[in-house]
Amino acid sequence: MTEHKLLLDKGALVAFLDGAFPAAARPAFGEVAFVKLNHVQLTLQPLPEMERPGNIVSGPALMGLIDVAAYAVVLAHIGPVAMAVTHSMNVAFLRACRWRTVVADARLLKLGKRLATIDVRLWQESEDRLIAQSTVGYALP
Repeated sequence: MTEHKLLLDKGALVAFLDGAFPAAARPAFGEVAFVKLNHVQLTLQPLPEMERPGNIVSGPALMGLIDVAAYAVVLAHIGPVAMAVTHSMNVAFLRACRWRTVVADARLLKLGKRLATIDVRLWQESEDRLIAQSTVGYALP
């Protein structure tokens, strides 16, 4: 993969996300743990409204986390461009997401002039026991 330049560090990325989303919605989208070249990691503390029967985190909540993680890694490399938008998302749920911290590991697979492809993996406690794997496509303005 071609190496790209990192345009937003963790502080700049967090500031952009905090401004782009309503303050009340931000806790549902996770916190930026780190920003590296081609790689961003978020963590999410599940909220009561994310619960589904069986005391597990709901799929829609996890898909929201996946989407924000993909958006974050794209923004870190293209800069603060609000109108980068999801054009595709394919998610494989591999096991139940228990009621504890969720890690979203987003890696930029390809960044072109008009499209970006991102691999996002969700896990808890150990990277080798994935909760979900997703390939996300972003259209760039």
